[in-house]
Parts: sequence; structure tokens; C-alpha cells
Amino acid sequence: MGHSRTLSSLITALLLVGVPVLLAAQQPHVVFILADDFGWYDVGYHRSEISTPNLDKLSAGGVRLENYYVQPLCSPSRNQLMTGRYQIHTGMQHQIIWPCQPYCVPLEEKLLPQLMKEAGYATHMVGKWHLGMYKKDCLPTRRGFDSYFGYLTGSEDYYTHFRCVPITALNRTRCALDLRDGEEVATGYKGVYSTELLSQRAVSIIEKHTSTEPLFLYTALQSVHSPLQVPARYEAPYSFIKDPHRRAYAGMVSAMDEAVGNITLALQQRGLWDNTVLVFSTDNGGQTLYGASNWPLRGRKWSLWEGGIRGVGFVASPLLKQPGTVSRELVHISDWLPTLVSLAGGSTNGTKPLDGFNVWDSISKGFASPRLELLHNIDPLYNDIAPCPGTRRQLTLAQAVSSGFNVSIHAAIRSSNWKLLTGYPGCDVWFPRPGHNSSESRSSEEDPLKPVMLFNIEKDPEERNEVSAQFPTVVEYLLTRLQHHQKSALPINFPADDPRCDPGPTGAWGPWA
Repeated sequence: MGHSRTLSSLITALLLVGVPVLLAAQQPHVVFILADDFGWYDVGYHRSEISTPNLDKLSAGGVRLENYYVQPLCSPSRNQLMTGRYQIHTGMQHQIIWPCQPYCVPLEEKLLPQLMKEAGYATHMVGKWHLGMYKKDCLPTRRGFDSYFGYLTGSEDYYTHFRCVPITALNRTRCALDLRDGEEVATGYKGVYSTELLSQRAVSIIEKHTSTEPLFLYTALQSVHSPLQVPARYEAPYSFIKDPHRRAYAGMVSAMDEAVGNITLALQQRGLWDNTVLVFSTDNGGQTLYGASNWPLRGRKWSLWEGGIRGVGFVASPLLKQPGTVSRELVHISDWLPTLVSLAGGSTNGTKPLDGFNVWDSISKGFASPRLELLHNIDPLYNDIAPCPGTRRQLTLAQAVSSGFNVSIHAAIRSSNWKLLTGYPGCDVWFPRPGHNSSESRSSEEDPLKPVMLFNIEKDPEERNEVSAQFPTVVEYLLTRLQHHQKSALPINFPADDPRCDPGPTGAWGPWA
């Protein structure tokens, strides 16, 4: 009886000071693995010729998210994952953060690791940051992570961990190391393949973790972003693939799959798995220029077509109420923040207004998703820097305003089964299935792009049947919604390069301001 009163008093005291009272044993460990540029077709369970036994097994025993959306580029996806907010609400709706740009995710934004830390979690990050690093306050260790090991920019050599960047103001290209352990430059890892280096660090964190404390581990792998580099042993099983880009890419996928398997095994061996929620996601669609495939979806990375934004994703956990299922409920990468913070017993009261939803009941129990609408983006400055083969170049669209929205602007919105695109959505090719001829592919020359396009995505996920003429009321409604969102958009923050970013001939990329 006395013990009961003591516990009751303790809980009351904790409530009064705002400390979460969910006992550690009830707080699940959360492991989030983010792949880079992983194509829709390139996972085994989408019938790929690439073998992904660990991803297949994990997802088969979990919940595969087949109506799951990310952003078409690295920084925007990571931004929405970390803030739970659309990129139009953080001024980051245009492109990625380049290494010499003096900006980062706004410092007034409260990020996912900060919220998990407030809920009592140990917070660790391994891998690619790509959310800005021009000053120290932007670094992962200043944004809620207890520890960090990885690289700060967008891509680099898998073995040397060097990144080469053209510095326009200085009229030179500078190559320098981009690898940090905490806030210090990490040397001594030359020759260690990135996928193995990062997964080994993630495994080490798991092995050292105190099981009585809830763990939040965010592992953002370099795989399978270009450059196409992989140890021969991973590529060897794919000698049947004739395209050398595709063959190297397949090996990189296999290395990533093994890394995910090693992380999962470490959780099991450490005795953490039974109380773990593991999320796997890509950050955007595959880049067809570097061996990836989004077949049969249209487009690729950098585009608002399904091939750029429909992501491979799943949740694996013994805590799922309906494991071994496929979810076709609408889920977006911005939904993870409110979902995971709620699972952690934390609070989102300290954030700015969220665009994400708590979708745990949709994933775990098969309930309907609370998300009925999804703004993919509105970017008035859009330009696709990669050439799109076999099609006309970017359309010159006349300034046209409908329902108050300028339809020459690169934008897209999803509502229920409908998806509306305006302006130039990006590379609009249906790239053929790897190893098959181009008869499976079509370009927009057969179906000219229009300033406004409407698709029934549930019936037509390949976006082959444009139906705006048949459903003018739907078009007008979605244009009104785009205009509504545009009114709340912050000005685009995309500053010119700062020459002070230059790390010097022997330096390393990192904060300079």
C-alpha cells in the first residue's frame, strides 16, 4: 500500500513538471532507416531482379506501405521527416541544400530528435544529414541528437568520404573530407565502404545501449545514391545484368539490404527487438541516370510524377496489431514525426503547426488514414538540372491563372483518389523495365503535357490517362486547394553560395559562419 502511494506521488510530481510518465519498458525503441535514391522497382517484393532478402522478410512480417509518399529530392524529404511540416512552411520548397549555401532547416523549428529526447529517449544519428551545416547551430548534435556519425552534405565518394564541390565565386572546385564523429572531423576511415562503415556504427550504438532506456536511432544510409561504387562481392551475383550502371546499382542495393539485416540482427541479439518499431523508407524515387528503376511508375527523382514521390516504405515490429499485411492507406513522410512522438509517449506541443498526422492506427490496426489530402509541393522556381531523354525539354507555359492559382507553377496535390499537377512536373518518361526493350516505355510526345493535368491515381498509378477534361469540378476544387496552400507558403530560401565555405586544400567540409 505504501509503495502504491509512493508511485502515485511520483507520477503526480512528474506530471506537474511536465515529464512524460510512460514507463521506459512501455516506450518502444524506434529505429528509422532511410535509404537514398532507392527506386520503386528495386526491392525484391516489387518483383525486381535485384535480391533484397532482408527487406523482403522484414516487410513481409510487418506492414508494407504501398500508398506511401516522400518528396522528390533529398533535403525536402529529410526536412519534412524532421519537422512534420510541408516544405512550403519552412521556405525549403526549392531544390536541395548545396554545400556552400548559408542556410539550414530554420533553427526555430523543433525537430523530431528534440521531441524524442524530451520524451526520455537516447537519440543517435548515423549517416547523411543534408539539412544545412553553415554554422554549428545547424549540426545534428545541436538539433537534438546525443551522438552523430556521418556526413553533412548530399553525396560523396563511398571509400574516401571526400566530396568535390564547384565554388562558383572562387571559380574552382574543391575536394575535401566530409565525415564527422560528433562535431569533430573523423579521419582514419579511408577505404572503408560507406554502407558498411555506417551500419557498423549503428550496430555499435545498439550493442552499447542500455536496454532500460528507450532508444531512438536514425540511420540515414548513403546507399544507393551515386556515385556507383560497390565492393566486387556484392556486384558479382548480378553478372547477368548487361547494363553496367544497373549492375553496380544492384550490388549497392544488396550491400544496403545486408546492412539493414545486420542492424536488425543486432537489435535481436541485444534483446531489444521485441519492443522495437523499425521504419524503412526511401527519401525519394530512384534516379534512372544511375541505374535505378521506378517501373512501372512514370518519371524519376526530381519530378512530381509517381516515380519521383511514391516511396518504398514499411514498418516492422512485434508491436504491430496486424503484422504481415499490406497497407494502401495514404501516408506521407511528414507523418512520421507525430506518429513516432505519440508512440514514444511524448508531446508535439512545442512544434509549429504540423502538416503530418499520427498514422499509427492506420499502419498497426488497418484503420483508415486520417490523411485525406497531401500537398506534394509548390515551387515557383523549379528547374530540373538533369536532361530528360526522348522528350521535349521543359515546356514554356503561358502565365495562366485559374481559381486564383498560377498554373504555370510546378505544383502537385493529392486528394483522395485524385492527383492534380500544374506547370512542368519534371522528367515525364515511362522508363522501361530494366532488361526489357523500350516498347514498355512511352514519352510525353505521344501525350503532350498540359498546364493542368488530373489523374485518378488509385485506378491509374502509372499516370497514363489524363482526365482533367472529364472532371472539371475536381480540377477547380484542387486548384482552389493549391491556392489555399500557396497563401500559407513562406518565401523560398535559396541563397547564393558563400565563398567562405571553402574548406581549403587540406580541410574538411563543415560550418564556416
